[in-house]
Amino acid sequence: MLIEFALLVPTVGALLIGLSRCYPNLREAITLLTALTLFIIVSKLYLALDAGIVISLDLIEVVPGLSLSFAIEPLGILFGLVASFLWIVTSIYSIGYMRAHKEQHQTRFYVCFSLALASVMGIAFSANMFTLFVFYELLTLTTYPLVTHSGTDEAKRSGRIYLGYLLGTSIGLQLLAIVWTWTIAGTLDFTDGGILSGKTSDVVITVLFALYVLGIGKAALMPFHRWLPAAMVAPTPVSALLHAVAIVKAGVFTVLKVTLYIFGIDLLATTGASEWLMYMATATILIASIIAMGKDNLKARLAYSTVSQLGYIVLGAMLATSMGIIGSGMHIAMHAFGKITLFFSAGAIMVASHKTEISQMRGLGRTMPFTMMAFLIGSLSVIGLPPMGGMWSKWFLVMGTLESKHYIPLFVLLLSSLLNVAYLLPIAIRGFFSKPVSEHEEIKKGIHEAPLPCLIAMAITCLGCIALFFYPEPVYELMQSIVK
Repeated sequence: MLIEFALLVPTVGALLIGLSRCYPNLREAITLLTALTLFIIVSKLYLALDAGIVISLDLIEVVPGLSLSFAIEPLGILFGLVASFLWIVTSIYSIGYMRAHKEQHQTRFYVCFSLALASVMGIAFSANMFTLFVFYELLTLTTYPLVTHSGTDEAKRSGRIYLGYLLGTSIGLQLLAIVWTWTIAGTLDFTDGGILSGKTSDVVITVLFALYVLGIGKAALMPFHRWLPAAMVAPTPVSALLHAVAIVKAGVFTVLKVTLYIFGIDLLATTGASEWLMYMATATILIASIIAMGKDNLKARLAYSTVSQLGYIVLGAMLATSMGIIGSGMHIAMHAFGKITLFFSAGAIMVASHKTEISQMRGLGRTMPFTMMAFLIGSLSVIGLPPMGGMWSKWFLVMGTLESKHYIPLFVLLLSSLLNVAYLLPIAIRGFFSKPVSEHEEIKKGIHEAPLPCLIAMAITCLGCIALFFYPEPVYELMQSIVK
């Protein structure tokens, strides 16, 4: 019943949030209670998995041999834990942000947010590719109102781009791959070692794998990335949802699931089916990092940073090695905490100072020291410097390139980390050590931080970045259990 509860709690929560629309305090209390309850449920599933208990659920059989089914396994638990915990934090942040910014349609925002997390749980605990695809599409549809939240012409245009890329890739490429897999293997069940070994030729395996990876548009592999920068028109809590809690993590999670349980890393290593996609991921890492350096808008720079960081996770999967898989899975968690901290900081800056351009943020650390320190901590984690958790995932990705003897991706990983330094650290340095545009006016304002809920959320994610450096074992052990 725990799997049923993981799906039902955010769905019922969305209904209750909608019914309480006339009572903002009650609405937000329900949001927090729903998020906390979901995290407790996923934690119980994690403890059950750790104890060796097998948990599965067959909900409905669509056709003979193909059902809407769910099962608990380490990668899904990792994704579920990250998403459910960060939903609590993002809900706290949203309360301060949405009220301070006087956003319209706040009830719709919280309802769609809750429905999106229900979809994420379906993706995380799917037992076959059919189930994952159903909830993958539901996630796209439930987050569309969040992207177009402001209702402006720009938001509507961004929403069309969002739907066009995500539905176009999933229906045009991923669905084709799923049907093709069904005809070849006779099953879509996620199976250790994959389901396609010995079933077809190496050429078909290569084409099929390409359809899957390119059809998972949420992974934002170039050239299918444009939807992600376009979606930055949404409110900052939505950007946090897109970049850390749900959308992009659902994309790279799906890439890992397909790699591990549809094909298997042994099959990919022997056929070389993933090698050219590995270089696509490598190019995405490098190109997106270079583009990020040229963006003056803070959210745009962070968006292209996300495209680059997702390339790390896809690259780790394409290496088809144990170390690469471990690094990819760990980067889902490490990047989530680092990047959500950066977006929380960007939103706090916008709410408190109404500044969106990096060139406007000189001396901002004098009036917003807590926010700029949080931005620094998030930057260090994304860069991969100790004592931040991002160091461990990047370490295993580097080891994966050495294990597979691919030295061009190794060089790009190291170069990209230097580019991370170049486009992130100057923002904090500018904030703390540069003189304000109008020094007298800035000093006269005194300390002027974002609302308290925003600061609490940033404090939690900063502590998460640090805790994952000193205590990465739970994340590592989950990933190690997959590849051993």
